[in-house]
Amino acid sequence: MRSYIRHPSDIPIQVDVTSADSHSQHHLNDVSHGGLAFSMDSPVPVGTVIKLTIESVEPAFITEGLVTHCRQEGNGYVIGIEFVNKDDLFVARMVEQVCHIEHYKREVSSREGRQISGEEAAHEWIERYAATFPQWNH
Repeated sequence: MRSYIRHPSDIPIQVDVTSADSHSQHHLNDVSHGGLAFSMDSPVPVGTVIKLTIESVEPAFITEGLVTHCRQEGNGYVIGIEFVNKDDLFVARMVEQVCHIEHYKREVSSREGRQISGEEAAHEWIERYAATFPQWNH
């Protein structure tokens, strides 16, 4: 059974490939029970430790992950990582929900021309989507 949940692809994620001492910004693809996936233009070797930062939430979510797979897709690569710190699983789930709410807020602005606060977006998103938000089985 797939444990990944499709994530809003417009959420930026800062990737710092520690073994190569380089960093760049990408977009998050999925969040799973044990890690996450994102797209990059270049491959990252399996076993590489990377630092990830999502700054669109307060406070910023910062964690380390171990590259578990690197799969070419189109002109880029999908990089899968497993969280090094297992306590980050719960935090990642909360970050995922906040990202969905931020995505919803931008959609409402674009689609309806309505400007809403983060709190209003959270209330609306919870009312409309929380019941169908996939649950992880522990």
